Amino acid sequence: MFEYATLKFLWWVLVVVLLVGFAVMDGFDMGVGTLLPFIGKNDTERRVLINSVGPHWEGNQVWFITAGGALFAAWPMVYATAFSGFYVAMLLVLWSLFFRPVGFDYRSKLENPTWRKFWDWGLFVGGAVPPIVFGVAFGNLFEGAAFRFDPELHSSFSFTVLDLFTPFTLTAGVLSLLMIVFHGATYLVLRTEGTLAKRSEGAARLAATLLAILFPVEGYALAHGVSGYRILSGDAPGGVANPLAKTVGRATGAWLDNFHAHPALWLVPSMIYAGIALALISLRAGRPLLAFVGSAVTNAAVITTAAVSLFPFILPSSLDPNSSLTAWDAVSSPLTLEIMFWAAILLTPVILAYTGWCYRVMRGKVTVALVREQDHTLY
Repeated sequence: MFEYATLKFLWWVLVVVLLVGFAVMDGFDMGVGTLLPFIGKNDTERRVLINSVGPHWEGNQVWFITAGGALFAAWPMVYATAFSGFYVAMLLVLWSLFFRPVGFDYRSKLENPTWRKFWDWGLFVGGAVPPIVFGVAFGNLFEGAAFRFDPELHSSFSFTVLDLFTPFTLTAGVLSLLMIVFHGATYLVLRTEGTLAKRSEGAARLAATLLAILFPVEGYALAHGVSGYRILSGDAPGGVANPLAKTVGRATGAWLDNFHAHPALWLVPSMIYAGIALALISLRAGRPLLAFVGSAVTNAAVITTAAVSLFPFILPSSLDPNSSLTAWDAVSSPLTLEIMFWAAILLTPVILAYTGWCYRVMRGKVTVALVREQDHTLY
């Protein structure tokens, strides 16, 4: 039904939507986990924070799993290359995520303060480490991964773990962490009250301010410091999936090519500041739901800005730029893309409807009084 080039672009859009969904939906509960040891000053307050996300965190994490599945279905070469080369980073994310199910389910089973404090910090690790790793990973996409393909399309890497950490990539990791802290803090303002809401509001303002300062620093680095990638010849949108059938060059400022070619795209990064402004104004006006919407817009705009800047590159190569993987040459067959596209179109509305219903049923404030009253039924 669709041309091959159209399917390629549609799947690029779908994967970006899934990443945005992960940042927005799973971002706030990771933000709550990151803030847990600092916003909650005693055991009861920390239980309030945990129960504010307790009914939703597992469903939210499905966005991450679905994004990985979509990556495998749509861009198998990217999946194989990235998971092979960044295996240690993937394991770090996986190990940190182990703390979440165990922490949520077993933290309050024992009243021992040492036990509970350990799992509080475990939930902090499960909340803070993944966004830092993802931010560093995105930073490395812009700098290029040290891999190349041989003529038989076998990939090989040449780097050490320390090579992944540069000032630019570490700043990207901090930026990613600030995104989820900002989002988690606005969520807590929405779901808690009194002292906890006040502390969360302060955390949201601090994270938003730092995010607003740090984002243009990264943008300046992309424009003047990090060499971008540019397709010089070959890689046709409707062409075959062969990453070696193109010529790629590098140039300072190339990551801004899409914005220069289509000035309307500057609206995407501007939405970052629109979201921050909406959140801060709404917090001052006592409108926590609008503040949460503002932080969600900010997270979505950061992810989309990165995606627009990279397009059509998905996994650039610093060892051999011609081996870089793009949305045009790293994809599955037309049949696979079309079948999976219709599956996504049919099932995504069902998932969104069910998720919305869950949030409606579980709406309202989580209070200290509620936790004390239902001590044996809540987390």
